[in-house]
Parts: sequence; structure tokens; C-alpha cells
Amino acid sequence: MARSRFDICLDAVLLHEGGYVNHPADPGGATNLGITHKTLARWRQVSPWWALPKSEVQALQRVEAARIYRSSYWDRIQGGQLPPGIDLALFDFAVNSGPDRAIRMLQAELDVAVDGQIGPLTLDAIGRRAAGGLINAFCDRRLAFLNRVSTFATFGKGWTNRVAAVRKAALAAAGSSTTISTKPYQWRTIMDLLNGYKTYIVAIFMLLAGLAQLLGVDLPALDGNSSGHLIMEALAVLFLRKGLKGDIARA
Repeated sequence: MARSRFDICLDAVLLHEGGYVNHPADPGGATNLGITHKTLARWRQVSPWWALPKSEVQALQRVEAARIYRSSYWDRIQGGQLPPGIDLALFDFAVNSGPDRAIRMLQAELDVAVDGQIGPLTLDAIGRRAAGGLINAFCDRRLAFLNRVSTFATFGKGWTNRVAAVRKAALAAAGSSTTISTKPYQWRTIMDLLNGYKTYIVAIFMLLAGLAQLLGVDLPALDGNSSGHLIMEALAVLFLRKGLKGDIARA
């Protein structure tokens, strides 16, 4: 009897999830077979989730983990309706970073309504894209996202290797070439970084312009703005952005 795509994709996911870990830098906390403490508690309807002993996470077996993966991740992404290869790329991202984020990133790549639900319009858009091209573009987006995660310095090497392995397996399942160009990903990453720091860039430019005027350098394009005014505005922008980032992080 032929193995299902779910079983094949789950094998690929578990190659990277491994056994029990409880890394202090991992926000997921105690994890086994990729299933976090909180996820297992919710699956078993234990509330509050921390009432479930960590020993239960450590004792988790593959049979129960597979049921969780099918119900909470595979069915959530409509894995059974996705073409081979694309199913693995989306499933692994959903497990690693959450189904909602994975689906929304795929929808952004497809240029359809980003609602976090795999419906007829999203499936139709998937069907109109070459599988290999979509897998590569989606994996590029995933890498660009992971590079912006605060714990990338700790887990980045493992994440990068994981995405490379998933990309290769997904392309093979789709019957596409496994030759991968890193140039589009590198360019996308550069643009994402610039976009994330564009406020800082503008503020620093204003600060330098104000200092230049103080030193007597004539900048015609900035006529009408005093050096003091430029410096104060630049500092206000920098501190405001820092404050906003802190508020967002605490939200």
C-alpha cells in the first residue's frame, strides 16, 4: 500500500524536529517531536496549559504526535488538496512558525487575499503557478522572515539548513530541478532589511544634514530647515521608533 503524502511529509518534518528539548532561548519551551508543551496541553484539554507536567511532553510518542500534526497543521493548511512538494514546503513552515503565518506568506507570494485560510481562490492561484518556481519563491520568503526573528543568532544556522533540506525535498516531490539560485533570496533579504530600517536611515540622514549645516556645509535641498530643527526632528524620530518597537514587543 502506497504511503500517504501526509506520512511522507511528516517523516520529512520529524527529521528536523528530533526528540525532547527544553532550550532556554526557545519561546516554545519544552518540546518533543516538534510538539510544544502548550500545544500538547491544549490537545489534551488541560487548562491552564502549564498544569500539564513537562514529563508528559518528554514521554510523548510518535502516534499521538502524528494525530496532533494531522489535526492542527496538515488539515489546517489543506495539505491533502495541495500539489506534491508545495504540501511539504507549507506544512514544514506551518510546523516551524505557525499555520497562520505560513499560509499568509504563501498568499502574499500568490498575490491573493491574505486571510490565513486556504480556500478555492488560493488553491486556484497555486494551480496556476509552476510548482518549482512557487516552492523556491516561498522558501525564499521563509528564509527572509527567519532572518528577522530575534533568535536567529541562536537558531539561524539550523533553520537555514532546515529550509534548504525542505526546499530540496519539495522540489524533488514536485519533479522540478533541485538547482537553486541564491541571488533572488539574497536580494529579497537586502530589501527586507532596508525596508525594516528605512526610518532609521532617514533619521540618520537628517541628523548628518543638521550637523553638516552646523559646520557650515551648504545643503541647498534642505533650505528652510535650520540645523537645530533637523537635529531635533532626527532625534525625535529615532526615539519614537525605539519606543514603538518596545510597545509592540510588549503587546
